[in-house]
Amino acid sequence: MEDREIIDLYFARSERAIRETERKYGRQVQGVAYGILRNRADAEECAGDTWLRAWNAMPPQRPDRLGAWLMRVARNLSLDRLRRSGAMKRGEPALALDELTEVVADVRDEAGDGEIMAVVNGFLARQRQVNRVMFLRRYWYMDGVPEIARRVGRTEGAVRVTLYRMRKGLRAALEKEGIAI
Repeated sequence: MEDREIIDLYFARSERAIRETERKYGRQVQGVAYGILRNRADAEECAGDTWLRAWNAMPPQRPDRLGAWLMRVARNLSLDRLRRSGAMKRGEPALALDELTEVVADVRDEAGDGEIMAVVNGFLARQRQVNRVMFLRRYWYMDGVPEIARRVGRTEGAVRVTLYRMRKGLRAALEKEGIAI
């Protein structure tokens, strides 16, 4: 079923919308949640919370890209759960967020989210595919460096260096656009 049709089911308040959403995006949503939480039961619960959030948000929201919207909701719910549990202090997500905070700490006060995302998207579009994969696996999916290294066939040291250089490059791109760091 196409995303537009699924969204129409939400607007019609049909419970079939949730079944179709879960059928189409269930594995991806649980994958995002599991990557952050590292607990299958918590990931399944986060997926259920994602479907509930979708039900409550549509209408009035009508996401342009349903899959991306659902992944963002699942990621945010997973990070919130991790923060509440206190696990954020000791896990891979905390390390990844600490690394990225060097670049984008408190820029939301200086610029709108849309402006920041436009710069980040432009920056990533100019990167080699393998570098984009490393960046997104680390800072979106919160994968550990060893896992990323296995995924892209590089050493852990090479992944760390590439991520460091990309953070520096992103910082320069943000500064070039006048977004104070």
